Amino acid sequence: MAEPFPLAPSLWAATAPPPVETPPLDRDTEADVCVIGGGYAGLSTALHLAGRGVAVALLEAHEPGWGGSGRNGGQVIPGIKYDPSELTAKYGPEAGEALAAFVGGTADIVFDLIARHGMDVPHVRAGWIQGAHTDEMIRTVKRRAAEWAARGVAAEVLDRDQVAAALGSRQYLGGWLDPRGGGVQPLAYARGLARAAQKAGAALHGGSRVTALDRSGNGFVVTTAQGARVKTGKVVMATGGYTGDLVPKLRQTIIAPNSFIVATAPLGDNVAKSILPGGQVTSDTRQLLLYFRKDHQNRVLMGGRGPFREPGAASDWAHLERVLTKFYPQLAGAPIEHRWCGRVALTRDFLPHIHEPEAGLIIDIGCMGRGVGLQTAMGRALAAYAATGERSELPFPITPIEPLPFHALHKLYVSAIIAWYRMTDGGVKAAA
Repeated sequence: MAEPFPLAPSLWAATAPPPVETPPLDRDTEADVCVIGGGYAGLSTALHLAGRGVAVALLEAHEPGWGGSGRNGGQVIPGIKYDPSELTAKYGPEAGEALAAFVGGTADIVFDLIARHGMDVPHVRAGWIQGAHTDEMIRTVKRRAAEWAARGVAAEVLDRDQVAAALGSRQYLGGWLDPRGGGVQPLAYARGLARAAQKAGAALHGGSRVTALDRSGNGFVVTTAQGARVKTGKVVMATGGYTGDLVPKLRQTIIAPNSFIVATAPLGDNVAKSILPGGQVTSDTRQLLLYFRKDHQNRVLMGGRGPFREPGAASDWAHLERVLTKFYPQLAGAPIEHRWCGRVALTRDFLPHIHEPEAGLIIDIGCMGRGVGLQTAMGRALAAYAATGERSELPFPITPIEPLPFHALHKLYVSAIIAWYRMTDGGVKAAA
């Protein structure tokens, strides 16, 4: 897939520590498990498999973190789209509560790995604020906070003035604070996972696009574009929003819109203190949500949806630059130093999907915009399942691959939905 415009590096590529060496696979090899995809899920799977003493080889078409894992907003948000009560309604009391505990602990896993492996990853854990933009969403966030509080989370409901003080902007009617959340430099974190996986004994190979996946006896032969092959007992595939046609019909199970982000130049202390003074990360309750934060060098980032296609000019980010100055008029005239985007893998039911179309071929797909924590945790679970074969290690059930109806039309459909939500989500008002 083509590198998004512009060719200048994203903020994360410009500020991350150097990558580890992951030379292309240049000779045939063997492994107990071959991981395809070097994002959070794949890297976490490789790290946790190696920690179990399993021989693992990871193949990535570019370099670890090249895709959405190195291009997102760096927000570590626990949970998923569904609240605990919705999970228990869908899966039953026991399974639903177990799943709520799993998704509720995803941020813990990220920050624990950073600390345990001494990763060179700028990070902060001051919580996540979700701003509510309508009266209906005020009721939603109050219920959400209450449900997590009942499960031991020190969640706080925030009124309009409290949200304004926390954000430095009066764009929301209220909201809630989840103290489990935080922020990371996402490409630094991907590279930290890669370094930790190598130290644990995993073999990581960048520049090794997989072109064929064939059954061989009780296992598989995985062939790269260079012709080098991995003979393996099991395969874990985690290619997210950059999934191709290696497994038939898999790409048609998701839509993969681009998430666009802009970042200012580093701000002076006085201006920086007026924006998110407590260091929280934040996103809101819109269907086409806005998400924003400060980074470790006092840049302000604003993210949201943009064109489904790959961007062609700086004007494709102009809507986010307008939003930025409506939220924070003091940023008018502040240089926009970086513009970039990355693809998000969305499933029809907004849940991660686990597939095993044949014995030993394990597929994880769908991050729903919470991939930093969710897919790190999924990688740990996938490693446990690949090592033991116990389905109880998986937080979600294994389901068949079911393409979205009329998938070829989804780009047009998503573009129309984006236009509709922009009209119905409620505009961003100019600051008083």
